[in-house]
Amino acid sequence: MSDRIETLRHAAARPQLPMRQVDDIDVELRLCKADDDFALARLAELSERQVPYGRLVVALVDGRLVAALPLAGGCPLRDPFAKTAHLVRLLELRAQQLRQPAARSVTARLLHRHA
Repeated sequence: MSDRIETLRHAAARPQLPMRQVDDIDVELRLCKADDDFALARLAELSERQVPYGRLVVALVDGRLVAALPLAGGCPLRDPFAKTAHLVRLLELRAQQLRQPAARSVTARLLHRHA
C-alpha cells in the first residue's frame, strides 16, 4: 500500500505536458471523398458498426478523420480514442445546413423578378 501511495506522489509531482492551444488544432468539416474510404472503414471498425450508405459529413482533426455522420441522418461514427462530442454536434449542424435548400439571395430574386 505504501509503495502505491509513493508511486502516486511521484506521478503527481511530475510536470504535466502542456495542453495544446485551441488555435494549434486544425479542424476540418466536409463531405466525404473517395479517398476517405480507408479512414471511414477504420472508423467504423473502431465504432463496431458498418459504414453507412450514402454521403457522410466528416470531421478531421489535424488531418485525421475522427468522426463521421450520415448526411441523411443517423448515428455517427466516432473514434473512441479521441474527443469527438463537440465535433459530432458540429457535424449535425453542418448536415442540417447541407440538407436545407440554399436560400436565394435578394439580388437573385430581384433579377429574376425583372427578367
